[in-house]
Amino acid sequence: MKYPLSEFGQRLAMDSGIGELMQDLGEALASGDPSICMLGGGQPSHLDAVDQIWQQRMQSLAADRDQLMQMLGDYQAPAGDLLFRQTVAKRLSEEYGWPISEKNVCITAGGQTAFFLLLNALAGQFADGTRKRILLPLVPEYIGYADQGVSGDLFKAVRPKIEIIGDHEFKYAIDFDAIEIDESIAAMVLSRPTNPSSNVVTDEELARLAALADQQGIPLIVDNAYGDPFPGVIFTDTKPMWTESMVLTFSLSKLGLPGTRTGIVVADEPVIQALTSMNAITALANNNVGQHLVQPMIADGSLLDVSRQVIAPYYRQRAETTRQWITEAFADEVPYRLHRSEGAFFLWLWLPELPITSEELYHRLKARGVLVISGHYFFFGLEDQNWRHRDQCLRISFTAPEAQLRRGIETLADELKAVHQTV
Repeated sequence: MKYPLSEFGQRLAMDSGIGELMQDLGEALASGDPSICMLGGGQPSHLDAVDQIWQQRMQSLAADRDQLMQMLGDYQAPAGDLLFRQTVAKRLSEEYGWPISEKNVCITAGGQTAFFLLLNALAGQFADGTRKRILLPLVPEYIGYADQGVSGDLFKAVRPKIEIIGDHEFKYAIDFDAIEIDESIAAMVLSRPTNPSSNVVTDEELARLAALADQQGIPLIVDNAYGDPFPGVIFTDTKPMWTESMVLTFSLSKLGLPGTRTGIVVADEPVIQALTSMNAITALANNNVGQHLVQPMIADGSLLDVSRQVIAPYYRQRAETTRQWITEAFADEVPYRLHRSEGAFFLWLWLPELPITSEELYHRLKARGVLVISGHYFFFGLEDQNWRHRDQCLRISFTAPEAQLRRGIETLADELKAVHQTV
């Protein structure tokens, strides 16, 4: 850009991990090149049964002129469509017993926007000269948070415990003894399931984090983009939790509707009021399409049925199939471990004897038409940036068509074998 940028402009216009990810995803999808193996982004699979539902819903809306014009031709309130918010609140109350109403629900232009607003409202530079940060109780954590701070780095992360399981598996766990919360911490944030590792914080761990947050008078923000009740891509026995000191975010994207850019925030009323004001200033109002598409299905419970009976079983099977393909392709020639698959759209690969960095491996694979995400991007906020583990991991998405996915894994295995032989 030829014009000088403010600090805000420089911060958001710089190169970033999430920018690289979305650039790769967009170029791969736009090219239509069947030789490219897209194993990087969080693009959901196109499931015929689910795509047909959205097609039928669009046809139904298009056939009703009043509904169509309300969806396309009307601004809604900055908090989102009233009926949609009422429906979400009622469904969550009935499913989990939460004492919430539409006043506890705000719609945003996707989950990414919700976090941009929340993180910058709670942390950063304050008028009294103090600076506050966001605590990540577990990393690796979602790449999309990393560069959202408009006043510099926002995060302080806690290094995880690593449990070694069998010959080729491992699992991260929260190191509660290492969590330190003082007046400089504004909030805690985690995704559940965790993007990228698929780790699911247990109900007991979540309750313990919520209690810590409550004791310190700070919010615990939980990103449910892949979690319950929709799309419900969790492979462990868990139950969502909400208290007045918690902020929960949900999304329609992983239901197969990323183009609708619809995020849902559930929080205490003052938080919702603040988000509503920020929506009005930054966007006037939200996209109506996603809200109109799914409102009847949330109301009658069919969206949860689709999540539980179609979407979650598909991704559970795809995760297991991909794990088997990696086992076959790597054989005993490549030292590796996979994080125990507990949800989301990814397998998290740890290469403990990798002789190059994961970023170098990313570029080598990209040159061969295979797009993955280097693991180092997901360890932001750690004081020890020299921890070798952060440069030994890859995030592998398993949402691509089967042939493309398998070819990508075979190429990955071939490249790793070559790296171990020549470096």
